[in-house]
Amino acid sequence: MIDNKTIVLTGASSGIGFEVLKLLAQGKGNRILAVARHVDNIKYFADNVTAWPCDISTQAGVDALFRKAEELFGIIDIFYANAGFPYYEEFNYTDWDRIDAMFRTNTISPIYTYAKYIAHLNGRAGILAYTVSAIGEMAMPGYAIYSSSKFALNGFQQAIRMEKPDNLQITCLYPVATDTNFFKVANAVEFEKPFPVQKPSTVAKKMVKGIEEGAERVSPCGLFGLSKVLMGALPPVKTVYLNMEKAKLERFKQKLSQYHNRLHADAAAAVEHGRELGSQIREKNREVVGELEERAEKVRGEIEEKAAKAREEIKDRIHGV
Repeated sequence: MIDNKTIVLTGASSGIGFEVLKLLAQGKGNRILAVARHVDNIKYFADNVTAWPCDISTQAGVDALFRKAEELFGIIDIFYANAGFPYYEEFNYTDWDRIDAMFRTNTISPIYTYAKYIAHLNGRAGILAYTVSAIGEMAMPGYAIYSSSKFALNGFQQAIRMEKPDNLQITCLYPVATDTNFFKVANAVEFEKPFPVQKPSTVAKKMVKGIEEGAERVSPCGLFGLSKVLMGALPPVKTVYLNMEKAKLERFKQKLSQYHNRLHADAAAAVEHGRELGSQIREKNREVVGELEERAEKVRGEIEEKAAKAREEIKDRIHGV
């Protein structure tokens, strides 16, 4: 168990981060700054947890996070850069901002965090933890942008280990698909999960243990390690596996096409309904206007009739005088 540590944890409101938060909060004497874009569900998590909303995809956000942590703790013993998000899609579009958003969160932010943390430690001992991903070692169809962002982070941690000062421990997590809202974030249309899938609580327990034991690498799924060896020795096995994942992507593309067709059909139906409703409203307006004109004409007639009678009465009175 990790005890008596000051800890910054990003991506703390869901998934692996949330499970890690639950474990770290149990540690005796731990104080935790739990960070996410939205922290409503962890706002009152525990007395030793401070929930703080922050966008770590920007330099300003990361700088603000370090200032907040230094205000709370003074020294940060463990910084776990866990925040990240995926896309599941066919990469067939031109959208710089969409690509940039993922790399800022998944890659640039944790790299920048390393530099900030080294400066913060100033020679003191510290632990930097990253959630990389198994997909940062083996690319998968449907995850081109996500996988490349994780490959980049994995390459960084490999290189920086040869440069880092001795006072810094770096522990990296390589989870396979985890049963979290990861898949809901990846695409609004449901898709088949890659094999295998683990529970986030299992992944979190192994990561916390790895941090405590000073591990450089935590692979919570033994099957993934075995499969890497097997695929290296027998390349056809890898081909079969990736073909299975390609088939999932093709089924997803068909499902996505059907989804878009339904959206277009619903939109067309809504437009047609709007036209019909508009026509009904215009017809009703004409009826109302017609009724009002009839009433107005009737009132005018009644007024003119009364006026004529009044004029006759006045004449009669004048003649009578």
